[in-house]
Amino acid sequence: MKKQWAIKIMFLSFFLFVTACGDTAEQMDQNDEQKEIATEEETETKAADAIKDDTGSVPLHLKIAENPAFPVGSKVKIFANHMEGMKGAEGVVVAVYDTTAYSISYRPTTGGEEVKNYKWVIHEELEGASGAPMEPGRELVIKANHVEGMEGAKATVESADEGPVYIIDFTTTTGEKVENYKWLVEEELASVEE
Repeated sequence: MKKQWAIKIMFLSFFLFVTACGDTAEQMDQNDEQKEIATEEETETKAADAIKDDTGSVPLHLKIAENPAFPVGSKVKIFANHMEGMKGAEGVVVAVYDTTAYSISYRPTTGGEEVKNYKWVIHEELEGASGAPMEPGRELVIKANHVEGMEGAKATVESADEGPVYIIDFTTTTGEKVENYKWLVEEELASVEE
């Protein structure tokens, strides 16, 4: 009789041990999954928070580019002429996102002449944007404040460029340091040989 009780107690103890281990493994899997999601959100938030300057921050929930031609940290030469001293300057890639960039025309909210073919604002910086890319001629409101008088202005899409967009730190050819310049597309960049 004592033997039967001892076997029952051992069996019950084993059963409780296995059940507890199973719950712990399942809880560990759930905890790992929750940590992974939190880490991804934290990485996106840190990337956006790290890229704040006088022109605002990066829109939240942008998808970080997986295989850009110029990964973060790459040294690049700039062929775009968005501002004085940009063309021919060298810089470093700070961030790369997958989205659609638009060339737009708009009349500044501060008055003055229409700005034609401003490059670039991204999909997430246009109020009322749906689908990507949007067709030329589409009118939307700008949420970005890259330059004075831009935010809140009505814009007309001129062209779209699907693919990675880059944020670059660079020094202009006239010696001015520019941090977190938004946005450049791949066709405007080339690798710098070291």
